[in-house]
Order: sequence, then C-alpha cells, then structure tokens
Amino acid sequence: MNTYKDYIREIEERKSQGLHPKPIDGAELLSEIISQIKDKNNEHREDSLSFFIYNTLPGTTSAASVKAKFLKEIILGESVVEEITPAFAFEQLSHMKGGPSVEVLLDLTLGNDEAVFQEAAKVLKTQVFLYEADTERLKLAYDAGSVVAKDIIESYAQAEFFTKLPEIDEEIEVVTYIAGVGDISTDLLSPGADAHSRSDRELHGQCMFEHNKDMQNELLALKEQHPDKRVMLIAEKGTMGVGSSRMSGVNNVALWTGISSSPYVPFINIAPVIAGTNGIAPIFLTTVGVTGGIGIDLKNWVKQKDADGNTVVDENGEPVLKQTYSVDTGTVLTINTKTKKLYNGDKELKDISTALTPQKMEFIKAGGSYAVVFGKKLQTFAAKTLGIDVPQVYAESKEISIEGQGLTAVEKIFNKNAVGTTPGKTLHAGSNVRVEVNIVGSQDTTGLMTSQELEMMAATVISPIVDAGYQSGCHTASVWDDKSKANIPRLMKFMNDFGLVTARHPEGKYHAMTDVIHKVLNDIAVDDWDVIIGGDSHTRMAKGVAFGADSGTVALALATGEATMPIPQSVKVTFKGNMKSYMDFRDVVHATQEQMLNQFEGENVFQGKIIEVHIGTLTSDQAFTFTDWTAEMKAKASICISEDDTLIESLEISRDRIQIMIDKGMDNPKLDLKGLVDKANNRITEIKTGTKPALKPDADAKYYAEVVIDLDKIVEPMIADPDVNNEDVSKRYTHDNIQPLSFYGGTKKVDLGFVGSCMIHKGDMKILAQMLKNIEAQQGEVNFNAPLVVAPPTYNIVDELKAEGDWDVLVKYSGFEFDDSAPKGLARTKYENMLYLERPGCNLCMGNQEKAEPGDTVMATSTRLFQGRVVRDADDKKGESLLSSTPVVVLSAILGRTPTMEEYEAAVDGIILTKFKPSQKQLVV
Repeated sequence: MNTYKDYIREIEERKSQGLHPKPIDGAELLSEIISQIKDKNNEHREDSLSFFIYNTLPGTTSAASVKAKFLKEIILGESVVEEITPAFAFEQLSHMKGGPSVEVLLDLTLGNDEAVFQEAAKVLKTQVFLYEADTERLKLAYDAGSVVAKDIIESYAQAEFFTKLPEIDEEIEVVTYIAGVGDISTDLLSPGADAHSRSDRELHGQCMFEHNKDMQNELLALKEQHPDKRVMLIAEKGTMGVGSSRMSGVNNVALWTGISSSPYVPFINIAPVIAGTNGIAPIFLTTVGVTGGIGIDLKNWVKQKDADGNTVVDENGEPVLKQTYSVDTGTVLTINTKTKKLYNGDKELKDISTALTPQKMEFIKAGGSYAVVFGKKLQTFAAKTLGIDVPQVYAESKEISIEGQGLTAVEKIFNKNAVGTTPGKTLHAGSNVRVEVNIVGSQDTTGLMTSQELEMMAATVISPIVDAGYQSGCHTASVWDDKSKANIPRLMKFMNDFGLVTARHPEGKYHAMTDVIHKVLNDIAVDDWDVIIGGDSHTRMAKGVAFGADSGTVALALATGEATMPIPQSVKVTFKGNMKSYMDFRDVVHATQEQMLNQFEGENVFQGKIIEVHIGTLTSDQAFTFTDWTAEMKAKASICISEDDTLIESLEISRDRIQIMIDKGMDNPKLDLKGLVDKANNRITEIKTGTKPALKPDADAKYYAEVVIDLDKIVEPMIADPDVNNEDVSKRYTHDNIQPLSFYGGTKKVDLGFVGSCMIHKGDMKILAQMLKNIEAQQGEVNFNAPLVVAPPTYNIVDELKAEGDWDVLVKYSGFEFDDSAPKGLARTKYENMLYLERPGCNLCMGNQEKAEPGDTVMATSTRLFQGRVVRDADDKKGESLLSSTPVVVLSAILGRTPTMEEYEAAVDGIILTKFKPSQKQLVV
C-alpha cells in the first residue's frame, strides 16, 4: 500500500466484503497519514488520526518505526497535535511492544528533560520485549552512574512488568458452544484452502467453521445472549484441535470469542477458552498458551465398566460411553482459577488443575506465553547487571528427579539441551524445562504469520543459538497463482533478511526449491541429540526430537533459540516377528496404531506422549514414514532409536543432501549449511570411534506404556479409513479406523489416487516405476481407470530418479509432467484417467490449492483424512480420503477400485517394498 488514495480504494473494496480497513504496516502510507494530521485543514485529517491511533501495527513494522518517531516528536513538543497529548503519546508507545517504540522510550528515558524521562521510565518499566541492543544501552547508562537506568534495572530484576499486572479473575463464567461431535480438526477453525488469507486476520476470520454462516451466527447469538460471559468452544466426544497446530485456528477462535489484546491494535484477540471430551491435541494446546487461553480436558463421556472391571463394548466392539455431565450448547459453567475446578452453578464437575498449572496461569496473567518468556530473560539480565540472584517471582521451574531411575531418549535429549535448571540435577518426565533449539523450520502458509509474530515481538535477526533456520515453499508449490505471487516473494525476502535459508531466493539467485519442509528438516537435522521446532504438526524428524508448533512458537524459537515445555512421558514401541515379502513399511505404521488400540482396549496411549520407536535398521529417510504418522497417532513427538551403522548411513545421506543445497547456492552469509555439514561429519566420527554412540535410552528407563508390534500379524495392506458414513458421528474422520485390504472385497470404487506428501520417500517413487513395468509385462499395457497424481517430495529425489533411469519410466506412462519454466497458474479442477507428474511439494495433501473433485473417493499416501481436506463433499455423496501404501494407491488408480489380495501380490511381485526387520541388537544402555 503506497499512497493514501490506494488505501482508501482498498477500504472501499473491503467494505463490500464486510471488512474493516486493513491494519497499516507500511512506512510510506503512515508518513502520508502523519502529514495529513499535521495539516489542520486537511479534509482527511480526522480519518488519518483514527488510522494512526487505532489501525497501525506495532513491533518492528516500518509503520511502527514512523509512528514511534512521531510520538517522540509530540512528547518533546516538536509537533503539537491537540488530539494526542504527550500523556496519550506515552500510552500509545506502551502498546507498541518493542523495537522502535523501546528505542524511543530509551531515547527519552536517557535524555536530559527530567519531566520527560520520569514518564518515559514509568512506561519502559512495563515493557518486556527488549533485545540485546536495548539492554546494552541500559547497562552502559547504569555503568555510567545513571540513576534512572538503575531504577529501571531494579524494577526489571523484580519483574514488576509482570507482578504489577492485574490478577486473574477468580471466577470466569463461560457459555458452551459445541463446535462438533468427535475430533475437531484445525481445518474446521482455519481451513487449508484459506491459507492465503491467514496474515489478514479479519478476512481469515470469515472462514471460521469452514465458512459455515449458520454456525457463525449461532455463536454471535450466543455472545449476544451472554454479553458478560466468554464462549467456550467444545469438541463433544472428541479431541479439540487435531491435525495441524495452526496459530490461525486459535487466532480465529480468539477473534470470535476472545478478548482484545489492545484498544490500539485491531483484530488481535487473546484468551480463548476451548475444550474437548478427550482434551486438546498437544500442539494445539501449546498454541492456546501463546495467546493466554485456557484448554480444558472435560472427560464428560467415560467408558462403562462391568462388575469385573472390564470395558463394556457394543456389537461393533466399541466401548460404550456414558455422559457424566452435560456441556450442551448454551450451558453456563464457571471456571474457578483458585480452586482449579469447573462448576455448573454450585455443582463441582471436574478438577481442571492441568489446565491451570502455575506456568499456564502466568501465561493467562501476562496475556500469552511470549511475555513470560521475554520477561524471564529480561529479569535474568537485570539481576546479572546488579550482581544479585534472580528473585523468585515466576513459578519455580518444575524439576522432577527420581533417584535410581534411568532415562528415556527424550529425557536424555532434554537434559543435554536444558538451560536454567539446577546444575547437576537429572530431570525426568514432568519437569518443566527451557531447552535450546538446534533447527527451526517455517512453512509458507504459516510463514507470513510467523513474520508478523517476529515483527510484533520486535525481533530482527535469528538467534545465534540456532544452527539453522529454513523457510519452505512447499505448501504453495502446486499452483503459482496470484495469491502465491503476492505473498511468497514477500515472505522469502523477510525470512532471508532475518537469517534463514530460504527455498526461494528473493533475487532469484538459485532455482526455487519447493521441497516438502518435513523432508528438508529431516535432512538438515544432523544430530540424534538435536531439538527441532517446525511450523507444522508433521515436524517429526527421524533424528533428534522434533516438535510441530504454531507460527508464534516458531517465531519465539527463531528469536530466542529456545523453547519451553514439560518433558513428556514416553511410550516405547518395539517389534517382533517377520514381515511378509509383499508388505510395505506403511502397513507397519498403520498396524502399529491398530495393534496399540487393541492392546489397550481402545485407549490411545500415544496421545500427548513421545513415541520412542526402536526402529533399529531403517535409515531416517524411510523411518520418517513412521515418525511422520505419529501426528495422526496424536503423539506429542517421536524419537527413532537406531543402530550405530544405520545412524551413520542416515547422517551421510543428510550430509550429502545438504551439500547439494550448498552447491545450488542456498547457503546464507553465516554459512549455516556448511556448519551442518561439519556437524554431520563430526557426529559420524563420534559414532565410528565409539566416543559417543547413537542415542539409546537406559535399560531401566520408565515408560507410560510399552507396545510390542507383532509383524507376523500383518498379512494384508492396512488402510486408514475415514468411515464417513458411520452412524456415530464421533467415529468419523479419525485415524483410528484401520482396515485390512480384504475388508473392501476388491469392489470399492476409487476415483483418484495420490502418491505424494511427506509420507513417501525415494523408495516409493522407485516402487511406482517398478509396478508400472510389472503391470505392463503382465497385461501388455498400463491403463488408468482413475487419475493418479504423483508429487515427489523433493527435487533431490527427482534428480536421483533421473540419474537412475526411473524418472524416464514415469514420464513414459504420464500424461502430464511439471514444468518449472511455466508453473501452473490455476488449480486443476478436473482430472483425466492418466498419470500426473506434479511439481515437488505438498500438492493434494495440503488441500489449500488443488483438491480432488467433490464427492470423490481418494486413495492416498498422504497424512490427513479429515473432511474437506483432500476432497470436499458433493451434494449427493461424501468425499472420502483413504490412506494407504504406495503399492495400494497405484493399483487402485489403475483398476479404478480397491484391488484384491491376488491382484495386489501380482503387481508387487519381485519388488522389494521394504528391508525393515526388527533389530537384533540391544538398543538400550
């Protein structure tokens, strides 16, 4: 937005969409607005004042810099604006959250006008978003004998910016709104198809409930009926926020039900209240904490037990549930933050202390987790400057140490990377820990939000603690449309300037790389002791421990090099038996979920836990298929325990792929990628010499549960089925309904096949090529009775397939091959019965650009089967996305239906689908 006239034109356009003026982030526009404010006769002066005061984004936006300087002029009397007194100017600065505003406050505080510096100091004491340049100025002034600097630093040491905040209300009244029955995906709250609008919060808010206006109006009516209460959004008989972490989902919930964070910053709301019968998905709960919200595990439906204590099941073998209390829409409940109980009137319903831990209470009080993280950092600086111990203001870090108990893999990683804990103390699960982060990934449909969060917290450069940050372009790879052209270059420039390695260079200095972010992160994680944070729920690497996160947590990790969380409990997964020659490793992944549920009477012991999978013999490329799926298992994260030789092979693959990125010219000025190559070589040497073998848990570690997967029981391909027509709505669209291939009797019609997403690796693409050759040899030709869309996850894989001849095989059978010199400008809406070779990236799995035709039955290798994700419903038929192995998908597309076992075995004859076998070595120490 360059001129005021352009801005007014845009405002008129937004009015037709029912939208308010877009918040201002540009210096040029705000400078023109300030000129109009200074001109008392200007016809636009009144509107300009309103835009300046109420519609300018804070932080490090270029507009914030212009605003802060003008407020400084007003305070110093260099400019006089009747409507903005010096006192009001200070109030404005107090809401600008760091960066230019803190610079101005420091200028005023360390100036010579006593009346001014006293007021400036009062405001500065309330600020927490200070960086090294800011604290260094204060320290220099303190060392020079400045009384005011000493006063401010003493205030920071006591964390008065936190202690003087209003206390949390003892009682928070809420009115319930059931947003859905069963698991609620974040797609319902922030649909993938609307990813392009996430950085425009008001516009994106219109997609809440997948644009369901009836639900939106019900919510508005409920708010109108209960103006003194907060709306609590509920997943009845399910988990809230499964799937992606989606800061945009929490932002939308907060926009519709939360509290304004500042009267001077539009459309940024905080403090949503959400709940689920089975709680909140782990990564989504972290996102709720970012906004100072409350997430409650209701447990209002419980399994029934017979006289012998056994779970009562129905005719389908499903546990029978009984409602312990009602949360029907319109029910008024009370959250008591003192007793930490949920009430209906005077009746106590549930202990909710896990939602109101001391740490979460601090997030609520501070308006979000950022302020607490930065506050602790600022307090530490102040105490160190004063030469005193850090006063105990914040809740003590929870440190759990159990004498004589060994450590799980995640406990070992957290102990190694922890900061600020008691020296020499060994920490176990449940401890609340700050850990240094090695790798941070940002993806392109949340990246603009991450850049906004970085601006809001006044960050300008990536933390030196981080080994490397990576910004992907995979979620917008399929279609280079006008939305992508407008958003992605801007994102890449911001992140490149910030210090990340970016998939696209702002000046086009190397070929745009649209590789799937998880595959890139899996390559650049080059130490099994690393901590990785990524802006996507599938950040689950096969080396180290990786956590999917919202865009805000990603921003915090980029800015500070740290993350804070409890050490999760672990579930140990091991394997026994032998795989059938015709089975794929994807079948092992699905069978793990099925066998776990059977072993624990339908209870998902993976939910919220670390899955420590003793993978042993599979390289990280292939093992990622397992760790990736743990998002669908609702696990917090996963860790692969590998044999030494296997880990060395994985590190060599990663090192060589990073070198390819360097050779393409992708390294940044700090040479972070070269640093990763050196780190990989170092780690390989450590393992080979025995100095530091591959990460293994202790033999006497304690687990929440242990699951043994019997490979002998896997005799058919396993398919995750959304069960779209189940009479019990709560049973639809879960990833727990795993069926064998024979369940479909070779008759279920398949309208489209999709081989792609982060769940496949190079081996899958070779399997596809070999299957096509097999079928041609057996039948004389290959005819597709349904479209088969193939999207390789990375360019490296394409290059390797070309070098080995497999790509030529795929081209031979294809009717479409991607062309980077002329990328698609429009999403495909119709498919022919042929093979499509699409550009590397997420493609159909993301569902934000291309989708299957409405009502289709899709067989896919991807990760998500949620309603509307890959395929929308048609008027007369529900769309459904079944998830399976590459061989099943390929054969289903060729046949136009699910294959029989005989057809399947013939198609994979002679193909080595996986070399996985249980490790025969001790994977503990």
